[in-house]
This record gives sequence, structure tokens and C-alpha cells, in this order.
Amino acid sequence: MEPQMKRWKGSECDADSWVAYPILSDEQSEDVELVEAFAAPIVNKKETSRLIRELNSLYPLNGLQHVKRVRACRNKDSPHPLEVLLCLISDAPNTKEVSILSLLPSDGDKWEGLGEPFVVKIPARPPLTRPQFELASQRWPTSFHEDKQVTVALKGELFSPQQKATMHMFMTSAVAAARAAEQLGMEAVGAVVVDPEREQVVAVGHDCRGDHPLHHAVMVCIDLVAQSQGGGCHRSDRYAACRFTPTDPTELHPEGGALPYICTGYDLYVTREPCVMCAMALVHSRIGRVFYGAASADGALGTNFKIHAQKDLNHRFEVYRGVLSEQCEDLNMQDVLREHVEGRTE
Repeated sequence: MEPQMKRWKGSECDADSWVAYPILSDEQSEDVELVEAFAAPIVNKKETSRLIRELNSLYPLNGLQHVKRVRACRNKDSPHPLEVLLCLISDAPNTKEVSILSLLPSDGDKWEGLGEPFVVKIPARPPLTRPQFELASQRWPTSFHEDKQVTVALKGELFSPQQKATMHMFMTSAVAAARAAEQLGMEAVGAVVVDPEREQVVAVGHDCRGDHPLHHAVMVCIDLVAQSQGGGCHRSDRYAACRFTPTDPTELHPEGGALPYICTGYDLYVTREPCVMCAMALVHSRIGRVFYGAASADGALGTNFKIHAQKDLNHRFEVYRGVLSEQCEDLNMQDVLREHVEGRTE
């Protein structure tokens, strides 16, 4: 049931013609949130260490440990090479007449090393990705604990050429299943569940809403995986493109252990971004990763929602978009055209 393993060539099936990008959480992908603060030039550079200690004691900047207290002055013509954060505007005792004396307690010549304060915007939370870090650093120096895998993934370079060839092969099976559904008058959506450790197809399914309105391609594929483990609720025997490989428990678990729960550790390749129902089914079935080719207007893994990244759910998984994007988008367009023609006919 698996397509022949090979490096596809040609414009239609070239693994170099697409890039898989991660669908990150809102926290990782949204713009950097900024908060206003007061800063001041350090007039006497020799006083820097003492001033930092005094300011840390007076205004500790709680929750902003990612922000560095001092930065180099951006104005190269300035006589003062350094600038220091004083406090958040929300913490300032007096913001009507802003001066060093209004912001800091009068205490002899303790603050003589500081110039007149000014307003700056600083990142309100630590950056989670390199793009966020670069934007945050344009405002004020910020510490960053980089996740190298995320950085590489955002560049579209996470997967090696060999991995991409394998991914291409599996999504090609999903595209073939989608075309089979289209020929039967159903929506052109196909899905394939894969055991990534063995690089083995576990199940292939497509849209079967001709039988039931809830039989989306992903739902069909999950049920086929359940059937491969001796369960399942539905039967798709009359659809030649819907099939599964029976699981041998002794082969997976030589010591006789239990099978993994449905899709635990498996990958899903689907031509169209799953809807809310299918996305939640993937959560409950414990899918490992999802690769989809084309976005969907009602998609729940990037377009409208990011269910895979919801912190309050008991399972989260990785999602990547763009595998065979052109072919998958063509399938979507065929569905749109078919619905338009049917609408005009009616």
C-alpha cells in the first residue's frame, strides 16, 4: 500500500518545490508586546555599577529579568555613551513633571551621575523566537534563550533533503487519496497516517461525507488506525483508496506490552488544514506531528485557531504547513469550482 520510495523528479513532484514551515503558538508568533519606561543617560560612566545597584534596590523591574538595565547610547554624537532604565512609567511616583528628582528620592548627591530622564518602550516579556528577539532588541537590549530547532524551522531548513523526499512521498499518497474522493463526487481531501520510526504507512483515508457529514478525511483516517489495532467504529471497505495496515503487537512490542493509544507517536499528512472537529480528534488520538499542504478557511491548526498549541489541553503536537502546497491548493481550488458549478446548477 506504500508508494515506491524514490526521489521524485519533475515540476509536479519535486521535493525542492515546497518548504515546510512550523505553525507556532500565538506567544511565539505574535508581535512583541511593549511597555513604557523611563530611562536616563549615565553622565559619569565610573558611577555605572553603583547606579545599577541603587536602581535595582529602588525599582527592581519585577517580571522584566529579560531586559538589560543598561544599553549603549544609540546617538553616536552623544557625550554620554550609556543609558540606564530607571523604572516603568506605571511605577513612577510622579509623571506630570518628569525629572530625576521627581522619579528618584532626594538623597544627597546619590543621583548626580544621571542625566534627564526620557521615555522608552521595552519588551514586556521574554522573546521566544529569533524574529521576536531581533524586534525586541531594536527597542532595548534583551536576553534570549534560543530554541535552535525553532529558529531552523522558521527558515524552512529543519528537514534534510532525504527527510523531505520521504515527506513528499507520503503527501503524494494523500493527494492520490484526495483525487480518488474527487472522482467519487466527494471533497478532494486525503490523509495518511505514518509510523515515522519505521517510515511505514499505517492508514490512508479520504473524505467520505457521502456516507456521513462527520466523515472528514482526518476522522476516517483516525478510525482506520483504530481498525489497524483491532478497534474502530466505521467501515470504509467499499472505498478502494481507504485502507490500513494491520498492526502486529508482537512486532512492535516483543515483550508483549500494550499497543500505543491510537495515533501516539504517529505523523499525519493531510492535503487540507484540519477543521476544529478533526483537530480535536487529533488531540484525543495523541498524534505526534501533522503536516498539511494547503490552508483552509475553517482551519484550526493555524488559520482560525491553533488547537495544537493550547496550553489547557492535555496533549500538544507539532504542526507544519506547505508540504506539496501547490498540488494541495489545486485540490482546494477544484472543490471551490465544483461547489460553484453545483450552486449555479441548482
